[in-house]
Amino acid sequence: MNVWFRILDTAGAVLVFTGAAICLLGVVGMLRLPDVLSRSHAATKPQTLGMLLVLAGVALRLRSGMDLATLGLIGFFQLMTGPVAAHLVARTAYRTGQIDHGELLFDELDEQLTEEE
Repeated sequence: MNVWFRILDTAGAVLVFTGAAICLLGVVGMLRLPDVLSRSHAATKPQTLGMLLVLAGVALRLRSGMDLATLGLIGFFQLMTGPVAAHLVARTAYRTGQIDHGELLFDELDEQLTEEE
């Protein structure tokens, strides 16, 4: 059984390092990408995947019921709050004029805003 613990610990370490590398790529994307929508994408997609990989790696290392429940809650709230925050940032950028409307393929929000007025 000692061999299985070593395998699980090694797999957990690989997942943690892979998740950390993906999070680092997301940060580089946030610094390098030109506009708000691209940065918003880099802030949510890789960060969420990286966080879930780190949580999976930590779960393989801890193996306790209460720890796994806590890690599950962290993953759940990460999946719920990350995309919502990015959506709010993108919508605020749109409404304040930081997004060029000519670059968008579909501009459904402009139709909704002009109907309200």
